[in-house]
Amino acid sequence: MELLIKTIDVQSVLTKSNLPASDFSVNPYTGCPHACKYCYASFMKRFTNHPEPWGSFVDVKYWPDIQKPEQYQGKEVFVGSVTDPYNPLEEKYKRTRAVLEQLKGCDINLTIQTKSDLVLRDTDLIKSFPHALVGFSINTLDENFKNDMDHAVSIQKRLHAMKTLHDAGIRTSCFISPIFPHITDVKAIIDTVKNQCNVIWLENLNLRGDYKDLILNYIAHKYPQLTDIYHTIYVKGDNTYWEKLDQEIKEYANCHNLKYTCHDDTRKAPFSAPPAIINYFYHDQIKKSAKKGEK
Repeated sequence: MELLIKTIDVQSVLTKSNLPASDFSVNPYTGCPHACKYCYASFMKRFTNHPEPWGSFVDVKYWPDIQKPEQYQGKEVFVGSVTDPYNPLEEKYKRTRAVLEQLKGCDINLTIQTKSDLVLRDTDLIKSFPHALVGFSINTLDENFKNDMDHAVSIQKRLHAMKTLHDAGIRTSCFISPIFPHITDVKAIIDTVKNQCNVIWLENLNLRGDYKDLILNYIAHKYPQLTDIYHTIYVKGDNTYWEKLDQEIKEYANCHNLKYTCHDDTRKAPFSAPPAIINYFYHDQIKKSAKKGEK
């Protein structure tokens, strides 16, 4: 599928965020060539005036230089909430680099989320932000499954980039998302990254919208032995799997002296501290389900 690329002018690249962990979102691109089959951001297509499928177009944003960057002092700024800021087009257009250059010297809590090792290009620039955190999305160690799910760089390249940044003194995170039941080996991923990151976030696979049938059909074709399990979780709405996983990871964390929590305060922890595991997204849903079952 040929990728449609357009350049567009926008008034600002920083927008007020509704995310619980950020004050402002930054997305230097609209659309994403990774074409992840489970992409939660695909709902953004309806705001783009693009008839093309999500994953087949990218709008490259240009904006006036950020005025009065000091107004963002102390704020949480999340780069890549919708589109990977280091998708392959960044190598040519450098729009994410432009954001970092325009905010340089501003004491912000900067978070960058990516699936790319291209972020290494901007290591020195990122180091100029004392409260920077670079997150890598990794939900499998199986490159074949990764290739089925997205067109981003290999898992090995992501792991290498994470270690390189962490070794350079930049806080890093591993975003284990989305967790595919009985496919994503959460504990194996934690074992792999626990010495090269400061925080590990967990997020379950949510299926909704157009990609629900796509993923369920994929499971039926590639993992037919899991069809009934996925039907139980995603058609019947049974949370038992997530409740058990929550308990398993809690026990794993205790055995390995890792903090397991629902609240991310890791920027306050010493850089050398072991990574905290943050069950940040589905814990409320699980607790409600568990309480309901106790009645």
